[in-house]
Amino acid sequence: MKFSIVTLVLLTGLALLADDGFTKDSQRQKGVPVGKVTRHEHRSKVFEGTLRQYYLYIPSQYKSSEPAALMVFQDGHAYVDENGQARATIVLDNLIHRGEIPVTIGIFINPGVFDKKIEGRQDWSTGKKTKTSNRSLEYDSLNDTYARMLESELLPEVAKKFNLTKNPDHRVICGASSGGICAFTVAWERPNLFRKVISHIGSFTNIRGGHAYPALIRKQDKRPLRVWLQDGRKDLDNAHGNWWLSNQQMAKALAFTKYDYKFVATEGGHSIKEGGQLLPEALRWIWRE
Repeated sequence: MKFSIVTLVLLTGLALLADDGFTKDSQRQKGVPVGKVTRHEHRSKVFEGTLRQYYLYIPSQYKSSEPAALMVFQDGHAYVDENGQARATIVLDNLIHRGEIPVTIGIFINPGVFDKKIEGRQDWSTGKKTKTSNRSLEYDSLNDTYARMLESELLPEVAKKFNLTKNPDHRVICGASSGGICAFTVAWERPNLFRKVISHIGSFTNIRGGHAYPALIRKQDKRPLRVWLQDGRKDLDNAHGNWWLSNQQMAKALAFTKYDYKFVATEGGHSIKEGGQLLPEALRWIWRE
């Protein structure tokens, strides 16, 4: 059954929270196998001249004889960090172990930079000081270019060694801020590639025209998507727009067109942390049925 939900969540009132606000699903548990994480580099032809780091997460339950579900994260360094604000690999380990989500390979992709090499670990600052970051062009643009990069470059590169599902219903794409609108754009433009979207504090504002999405959702043919949106009441308000209002407009548009969606309102600002704390709930919801 397809349905729409709008939910208000006050993080301070959630049960089973540790002192840092994360539930046990985001903490290492005794007896839970730990997946393998490796770091790689990729030079793109679609975004010509760019270099990026990405991480591969392979769950211990993976078997090459069976296609694995797929989850792609934008700003991968932020989601893969086990001491960070999302702790995605720990969440995947716990939920896969309990059978709450399928065996899932994770690809944690960073935005491209126009540099010959990346010193150390790529993070939020890489490419900003030297103004070589391609993040906004890749993430905020309303076209299928980023999806084409995934389809023609990153996914085939990973598929050389691992058996990835080709079923778009078994693929999730996730991101925060500009990475959140990027995740939605990939699925919106190419539902044959991804049909499950998780957006944290998504930048559905006029950075590169993203404020148009609520109107597009209302007027264009409905896509076969399932969408989780999270945003905080204290999110940004600047020349590009108001993030809190734009996410509410997204939710209203998805409701109007009867999309399968959930909007989770939190109390914080422009940070991944609240979305990261809710990642286990988001994954259970996105994989329900």
